[in-house]
Amino acid sequence: MGVRLEPSDEHMHELGPESNFNESMYINCFDPAQQVGGWFRMGNRANEGYAEMTVCLYLPPADGAPGRSVGFMYKRPTITHNDALDAGGLTWTMVTPFEELRVDYTGKVVLLDEPEQMANPKDAFTNNPYAECEVHLTFTGQGKPSMFGGEPDTPHETPGEEFAKGHYEQLVTAHGTMRVGDREWEIHGHGLRDHSWGPRYWQAPWYYRWLTANVNEQFGFMASRVAKKDGPGTRGGFVWENGEMHFCDDVQISTGTRGDDQYHQSIQGLLRSSRSNREWAFSGEVMDLIPLRNRRQDPDGNWLMTRISEGMTRWTVESGEFEGQVGYGLSEYLDQIVDGSPVGLAE
Repeated sequence: MGVRLEPSDEHMHELGPESNFNESMYINCFDPAQQVGGWFRMGNRANEGYAEMTVCLYLPPADGAPGRSVGFMYKRPTITHNDALDAGGLTWTMVTPFEELRVDYTGKVVLLDEPEQMANPKDAFTNNPYAECEVHLTFTGQGKPSMFGGEPDTPHETPGEEFAKGHYEQLVTAHGTMRVGDREWEIHGHGLRDHSWGPRYWQAPWYYRWLTANVNEQFGFMASRVAKKDGPGTRGGFVWENGEMHFCDDVQISTGTRGDDQYHQSIQGLLRSSRSNREWAFSGEVMDLIPLRNRRQDPDGNWLMTRISEGMTRWTVESGEFEGQVGYGLSEYLDQIVDGSPVGLAE
């Protein structure tokens, strides 16, 4: 199966006929010196008349505060077309394909000393303070050789179980400014971005684990485990090492959880590349976690509940040339919730 990725794919795609057609960009970053970072997402669902706009900032303790906090905003602004990712105060600007992207946000965030309150978003948005927020970040990549993915030349999803017709990712460097209330940071960090388009149901995977990490410009990785309710699903990812992309065809993940809600807390993983005949071990410890949810009714009128737990994570490389070095990134755990529990606890 071939995969196509052209500079034109860095821009918007023609709006498909599917009612759940989604075009989205996501990006994360973390400044290790200041211990501040976050992620941003815009998903256009023009045929449904709205966009999904998310801003999530992981913040160090303020003066006098006992611990870290999360600044968060989610909106569904009205849209009528798929011409741009620009709604709800969040704007994405593609400057140079494969090399430079800009993200700007002006608006409010709710401040969460206990981010797990977002498991009940109505209460979280009602019972916590807000702050004015302004973000201006420029993300730079290392050109097409550092890109992973694209659009397959043959369909690879079962009708009704679509998640993305095309999808690609890239490790990036971030610089710019973030302001929350009267606190401001000049950001110098690293992260990962992705872009996807096509029909999407958040209920399509049974569960997935998506891990992103940067040590520096010479080393980072992405690990992906997607499980289907019926069938083996997929395992893979990539390692970027000293200017070379290693495509991985296997990943093994073991997770330690905490609390009655069984949020992920510690991670052990191993990425393997049969093409490179290499493997890389890593471990992770979640620093900040915020649980998000998506609900959809099935044809019988039953509500399907999906939990997406977003953990800013401190990673340690456990093998290879960069063994012992520390990096940062996201661990995103999506689970369908059945009888009150996440379905992917075994992994």
